[in-house]
Amino acid sequence: MRGSGINAVNGLRRIVAVLLLSVIVNAVCAAEAEERIIRVPVQIHDATGKALAQDIVVTVFEEPGRTSYPLLVLNHGRPPASDRASLNRVRYPQAARFFAGLGFSVWVPTRVGYGVSGTAIDAEYAGPCSNRNFARSFGIAADQVQQVIDHVRREPRIDGKRIVLVGQSYGGATSIATAARNLPGVVAAINFAGGGGGNPETHPGDPCSASISTATFGGYGHNTRVPTLWIYTENDLYFGPKHAEAWFAAFRANGGNGEFMLLPPFGDNGHRLFVRGFDIWSPIVRRFLAQRGFSG
Repeated sequence: MRGSGINAVNGLRRIVAVLLLSVIVNAVCAAEAEERIIRVPVQIHDATGKALAQDIVVTVFEEPGRTSYPLLVLNHGRPPASDRASLNRVRYPQAARFFAGLGFSVWVPTRVGYGVSGTAIDAEYAGPCSNRNFARSFGIAADQVQQVIDHVRREPRIDGKRIVLVGQSYGGATSIATAARNLPGVVAAINFAGGGGGNPETHPGDPCSASISTATFGGYGHNTRVPTLWIYTENDLYFGPKHAEAWFAAFRANGGNGEFMLLPPFGDNGHRLFVRGFDIWSPIVRRFLAQRGFSG
């Protein structure tokens, strides 16, 4: 009986120790990345040329306690019209906390036309499938990213000389479009499955106006001087490999500085790699950023 009592006490101690450890770990994790919401005023011209001024919602992730933060702007994609309201406030929490752990102040804008920033106007409409004006559409998105950067620069704790752009899908193309502006302080861009015009239901792997995208990315190559990383998968049902490779080839042929990675198939649609394949892409991105002095 005494032995069983001792075992019970020891077992209780172990349970208490585990619970205390769990509390400590959760407290540390909470301290690692605080999340806050701000509003940033932007002024753009929508797809019809109409001037529009409003606030957009931006989610910010940061590790507390640092005196200076490099900036990372994380850009979202463009879901079908019926799903744009459901984006609500864009967060990408796993990716955002990863980047915050590398020392960044991570800003995730919800652009005009999406979620909490309002969906009454589709500011980034690019036109019919046969004739998409991607340069205009990506440019409208890039205008908002640039204004977020201008807003952040006013904060003394932000290192305006160390800015990285990251984006998924339409946000990946937006990141390249913004990098092509050679804004002061922007030192790198990462494009996850970037492009426009894809629809896995009606034309899987073959996006609208793919040749126009090729010309658009080629144009960005003329102006982009910062290093870029392009990550795609073999089974992307929005943008098949032949298109992604053609876009990057045009970018490089026109002087763009970049590294292209075509990863093996991921799940049933590799376009979801950024959201669901963190363990696959995070070492690649960590290496790319470490080579440029970002290592936490």
